[in-house]
Amino acid sequence: MRGQPRILINTPEVELWPAGLLRARSNADARALSRAGHVLRRKRDGRYLAAALPEGMLSLSPRWAHEPGVEAALDALDGLRTDRGFDIDASGELPLDRLIERLDYLGLDESYGEQVGLELVPEPAALAFAGFDRYRRPLWLTARAARAWEAMRHAAGGDGVVLEAISGYRSHHYQLGIFERKLARGQTVEHILTVNAAPGYSEHHSGNALDIGTPGEAPAEESFEDTAAFAWLTANAETFGFLMSYPRDNPHGIIYEPWHWRYR
Repeated sequence: MRGQPRILINTPEVELWPAGLLRARSNADARALSRAGHVLRRKRDGRYLAAALPEGMLSLSPRWAHEPGVEAALDALDGLRTDRGFDIDASGELPLDRLIERLDYLGLDESYGEQVGLELVPEPAALAFAGFDRYRRPLWLTARAARAWEAMRHAAGGDGVVLEAISGYRSHHYQLGIFERKLARGQTVEHILTVNAAPGYSEHHSGNALDIGTPGEAPAEESFEDTAAFAWLTANAETFGFLMSYPRDNPHGIIYEPWHWRYR
């Protein structure tokens, strides 16, 4: 698998990550990652389940083979190994799995989207590596958005403006985790919804949305609008297919987010 395009294969419960983009969390992980093509990673908490080695699967977690969603992930791995020239642009989308369960957990129902004017957003079945974000985490986007982001970032650099990715793709699982962490800090669901869309409704699920920053500027702050980076985006982003999703007084009840841009 070495030397192939770095692609994240997505299934409802488990992701297939290129091993070279994962951080070792132990000596055993380091040995496995150095030889693996891909690693099965549980979406709920990021736990490494098993590594795909040349001689077969290596367990990285007890009873990994019995984890929910592993069979689908192994089927996807088999497809990746046998397909000639994997076409990421034609990989499709995942089903909107467990949506009602996540909304119910937050005290919401299916009327939420209609009330705020947000559409359900499926996750892509595959995502392209688009470099690293500000925090040196792998940035995943759809292949088209990744190409557009690279072109836009390069063009801005030519004009003396540095654009940094703060975050890109987020799974439905990850979005729910944002709510859980903020609830644990004492925030209410109503307050969180002014900043984060409910799981299943965030543009980040699509792999086409980016939070963008610039060096020396705090991430995801309204003050981003006073930077040269924002001025450049306002003048040029649409040329590359990116639009700001949440201007002031937007109809979705989400705060003004000058840092949030979506490829359309």
